[in-house]
Amino acid sequence: MLQTSSNRIIASPLAKRLAREMGVDLSGITGTGPRGRIVRHDVESASKGSSGKPIAQNKSLVSATPNLPQAGYTLEPHTQMRKIIAKRLTESKQTVPHFYLTVDCQLDALLDMRARLNKKLESDGVKLSVNDLIIKACANALIKVPNANVSWSDEGLLKYHQADISVAVAIPGGLITPVIRAADRKGFKDISLEMKALAERAKAGKLTPEEYTGGSFSISNLGMFGIKDFAAIINPPQGAILAVGQGEQRPIVRDGELAVATVMSCTLSVDHRAIDGAVGAEWLQAFKAFIEEPFMMMV
Repeated sequence: MLQTSSNRIIASPLAKRLAREMGVDLSGITGTGPRGRIVRHDVESASKGSSGKPIAQNKSLVSATPNLPQAGYTLEPHTQMRKIIAKRLTESKQTVPHFYLTVDCQLDALLDMRARLNKKLESDGVKLSVNDLIIKACANALIKVPNANVSWSDEGLLKYHQADISVAVAIPGGLITPVIRAADRKGFKDISLEMKALAERAKAGKLTPEEYTGGSFSISNLGMFGIKDFAAIINPPQGAILAVGQGEQRPIVRDGELAVATVMSCTLSVDHRAIDGAVGAEWLQAFKAFIEEPFMMMV
């Protein structure tokens, strides 16, 4: 440990920062840097118990956090996946100017078509989910409104030639977004089979990087948890993400008469650098049309 005549400890700025973060007392460390200067390696070694003393609790800090349980708590170290998720989403919210558009879609026609298709596909062992049809509707809407199938870069606007749809899948310790590539050119059956295979591989931790990177648009569906509506954080460098809520029966007015319909709320989060409000609204309008008139996705 190098100290000046005034007993000041000499350590690199990085070592000082790490010591604060790791709770290591620099006065208990012998530096290995030039002239005994404490460097990063010294602090890291001390934090593992080879040297150094823990910093005493700061009473003012303790008093500033009165809601901590007196019985204590368990500190679970972050996994590498959790660190990456935290870093990317924090960067997204801090650097991407989000704006949000919400639309309600009537699902009854889509549910009816799904039931009919599933009856025909039963012998093939295929069962379409609502999410499979939503993937197709998103892809078709991106092709119909190509100005929404873009992402921002410092060099220019990236305009994608096909609809590669990233679908959020919850896995132990986080989430991952396997990609259905060229979903606009695939039928419901192919999308369903591919999505199920990708989801199974994702939960088993067997996806390759090529299977979960490079999408042009994302979907996050929490409807199965009873969530009515929410706004998702954009997955950079993509330009938008659709948050899908639960389909539920709601009162509507049809031809001047009160009726009941199955309605799903969807919120589009948009990067305003790449996509203007009118373009986002046009895309949502196209998406809603495919959901409410689903036979148009088969044309």
